[in-house]
Amino acid sequence: MNASEYTKIYYGNFILVTRIKDELEQIGIIPIIKDEGESQRLAGYASMNQGYQEVFVHNDEYDKAITVVNRVKSEMEASS
Repeated sequence: MNASEYTKIYYGNFILVTRIKDELEQIGIIPIIKDEGESQRLAGYASMNQGYQEVFVHNDEYDKAITVVNRVKSEMEASS
């Protein structure tokens, strides 16, 4: 992953990340999910952010992807 080609669009818990990932894939966007906590655990280090993940999309897909993120966040806030 070339960092300059991808932008982080969300950081949050596994449940919301999974929902956002599914919604993005439905419109043809394949996100990259980065889980630093899991990477640290596998390397034998303790992690303070266990269960939190980052969602990245290609810069060309940013506008469509951020619309999905905002919609999912709004739906989750309305249901709580």
